[in-house]
Amino acid sequence: MNSNQTFIPKTFQRKIILYNMLIIIAIASAVSYYSFTSYKEDVIASETRNSQSTIRLLSDRLNLAYREMVNLLLNCSERQSQFFLGSAVSSAQSMEVYASNVLRDYCAISGYSKYIYRISLYKKDQFFLQAGSQPGIQQDPELIMSAPWFKERLTLTASQYTLILEDNPFPLGTTNTPSFFPLVRPIQYRPGLKPEDAWVFLAVNPLLYLDTLKTLEENSFLYIAAADNTLVASLTEGEFQTDRLIEQLNSMEEHSGFLRTFFNHQSCIVTYQKDPISGILLFEILPVSRMPIDRQVILETIAIIFFYCIVIGLALSFLISRQLGRPILHLIDHLGLVAQGDFTSDPSIESNDEIGTIGRQINQMSSQINTLMETRIQGEKEKKDLEIKMLQAQINPHFLYNTLDSIKWIATMQRNSGIVQMVTSLSSLLKNMAKGFNEKVTLAQELDFLRDYVVIEKVRYLELFDLQIQVDEPGLYDAKIIKLTLQPLVENAIFNGIEPSGRPGLIEIHAWAEENVLKVSVTDNGIGMAEEQVQRILTDTSRITKSTMSGIGLPNVDRRFKLVYGEDYGLTIESRLDSFTRIIVALPLEYI
Repeated sequence: MNSNQTFIPKTFQRKIILYNMLIIIAIASAVSYYSFTSYKEDVIASETRNSQSTIRLLSDRLNLAYREMVNLLLNCSERQSQFFLGSAVSSAQSMEVYASNVLRDYCAISGYSKYIYRISLYKKDQFFLQAGSQPGIQQDPELIMSAPWFKERLTLTASQYTLILEDNPFPLGTTNTPSFFPLVRPIQYRPGLKPEDAWVFLAVNPLLYLDTLKTLEENSFLYIAAADNTLVASLTEGEFQTDRLIEQLNSMEEHSGFLRTFFNHQSCIVTYQKDPISGILLFEILPVSRMPIDRQVILETIAIIFFYCIVIGLALSFLISRQLGRPILHLIDHLGLVAQGDFTSDPSIESNDEIGTIGRQINQMSSQINTLMETRIQGEKEKKDLEIKMLQAQINPHFLYNTLDSIKWIATMQRNSGIVQMVTSLSSLLKNMAKGFNEKVTLAQELDFLRDYVVIEKVRYLELFDLQIQVDEPGLYDAKIIKLTLQPLVENAIFNGIEPSGRPGLIEIHAWAEENVLKVSVTDNGIGMAEEQVQRILTDTSRITKSTMSGIGLPNVDRRFKLVYGEDYGLTIESRLDSFTRIIVALPLEYI
């Protein structure tokens, strides 16, 4: 085995190993990406579940506080006897003190008493009681009833107590509560009483929600919003612009769930829960980039995957390349023998796979080459035999020329000018015909050849026709023309025009130049042709005159011109039945 034979399989093996490694790397990359994606999605799902649990827990706490506030309001309005019955056994002042104590006791019982900004009990023209974290003044009833939200809230039922932040109508003083959640309920202690004549007012401090959030980790992106899309509390002020997000969450039909979105140009998970009665929306934003994804674990996993894939891939690639390289090596050895001239078939390179198919084709090619070589050898032998015969046949034309010269001298000695002329023309004609078929000659030489041909034909047809030649310019005699192109035209004029007419005829040869184009016309006054015959005569390749001297028909003459000069040149035919036929030759004007 030579060096080239060993190099090619190694190259093939390297390609297989390279392709396999590329495939393995692609697979390893896909597996790694899938592993990373799966791990990341698992982390996202876990964090989402944790967030939903946290939000659910906070929501339950906030709902508990809401229910206690509502229950406090309902107790004050529905158990008004606890406040008003004491007036039957005491003075008005004693009754107010008694009622105030009862109101304060109600607030103290609540676990969220510190978040009761103010609770007020109003009875028209009798008394106004207040309790809560903030003291009141005597003008508070007028301030409450003049607030824009008072009349609307006074008409709501317990199931309609939606928490909406409203502006604080009381003088702020030292307090820092510019807004709160107002709840108002009328007191119906006797029939016919108007709602604004007796009512209970409860103001919830929004600090309740902020303090609830503070029980969690401070870096959590937790938010609480009211039903009117107002942000109530958050642990991270200004981290995210949540206005549009709050509107989106409040407009959703589902009361809890999560959504995945791009928020502030980063992928985020948003978990939420909203209370259908209070309208309080609790949600958390979880940036995916801040989730506890252990990238070190991922990198180690990817590294392990790549290592084992490459090791296994190299082993498999080596085994596969050796298995595939063995039959290829056999093909290379056989092709080396073919290159050295040994075309013997080798069945061992044939098998039922693709490489075996190539081996089968190589064996078939070798057999065909062997057959072609034998055929070529036989052909070369026959060619040599033919050349010998052709050399021998060259004697015959010389013998014919010598015989014609002998006849001419005998006729000269006997003073027979007709025989001398005919033999001289025939000898010249044969000499010109023996030369190249497609050789270009001058127009003068072609006309001389034509005259020799006409001399013989006039003797044959007993002067049945005359020949006239007209050349417009003397210089045209030097123009080039393909040899033996006018003779078939004159022959056609004699055999197909003048002879069938049965009367003496005239053949006119006219040569002229027209815009660097040499034109030669051959006109006879024979029987002519019909128009439909003229249209098909040049396209009918079967019209080869086998019986004539030239054996060349008009379509072949036209084709000779087009092959040599191009499709713009050749023959055109003009004819009139029982009148004339004119064949015009057009070719480029060239000079020797």
